[in-house]
Amino acid sequence: MTENTSKPVRLGIIGGSGVYHMEGVEVIAEHTLETPFGDPSDSLVETNIHGRPVIFLPRHGRGHRLLPSEVNARANIHALKQLGVTHVMSVSAVGIMQEQIAPGDMVTPDQIFDRTRGQRASTFFGNGIVGHVTFADPFCDELRAIVGSAARSSGATVHEGGTYICMEGPQFSTRAESHFYRREVGAAVIGMTALPEAKLAREAEICYAMLAMGTDYDCWHETEEDVSVESIIEILRNNAALANAAVREVARQLPEESDCECLHAARFAIITAPEAISDEVKERMKVLYGHYLDQK
Repeated sequence: MTENTSKPVRLGIIGGSGVYHMEGVEVIAEHTLETPFGDPSDSLVETNIHGRPVIFLPRHGRGHRLLPSEVNARANIHALKQLGVTHVMSVSAVGIMQEQIAPGDMVTPDQIFDRTRGQRASTFFGNGIVGHVTFADPFCDELRAIVGSAARSSGATVHEGGTYICMEGPQFSTRAESHFYRREVGAAVIGMTALPEAKLAREAEICYAMLAMGTDYDCWHETEEDVSVESIIEILRNNAALANAAVREVARQLPEESDCECLHAARFAIITAPEAISDEVKERMKVLYGHYLDQK
């Protein structure tokens, strides 16, 4: 870009299974927010890490109250946007689909394969406004590199790249499904929450990357026990401290400003004619696209 379009960086953390709060950090404020798309999973906790504000949101709510399909990802991403978040690090427990990845290892996936059933609201557009953003590369490469570096610096074994299968859940895979994902997709990990979270982050012009915490070998591995909730919880306990350390290191490594393409992803997205966009729609979309709608 020829003009200076850099934005001040603010980090948000969406904590998944086993990571419900930030340990040992200074809490500045707790925000209970409303959005045009409903309520977020919980209040958002603003913390101070390395002298910069970091916003934390538990994806499933405190106490793990929400199924993956019950998480209101639109409200979660919108609430983070309200607080000025530009970069989201997702922390998520995943099943392992490749032998070289061991339980307890971390993965920073670069692709997603969608196996959800279309029942999760996956766009901010609709109801009076049409828009399309590119999603060929669903994770931000710049942030993904920082997350991987931070996790390694914190002592984790990190595998760069790989495809994340996003399944509906809440049940784990059948054996036939597990073998299919390995054979036909070449998946690295499998989970239930990357979508629609990543899609909505892109629409909201937020850089998004995931630290996927490997917990088990799903049910494909012939010499390992099938996945069980007990084994997953034990791995999650062991990984929680590592994930917290990685979050701190990401906060330290992030630049003060960024001009990443993700931060301008919706620049040409809106195709609805300006005169066809009602005042009600403009108000609903103000936090996300007010800077574009005001120019139309």
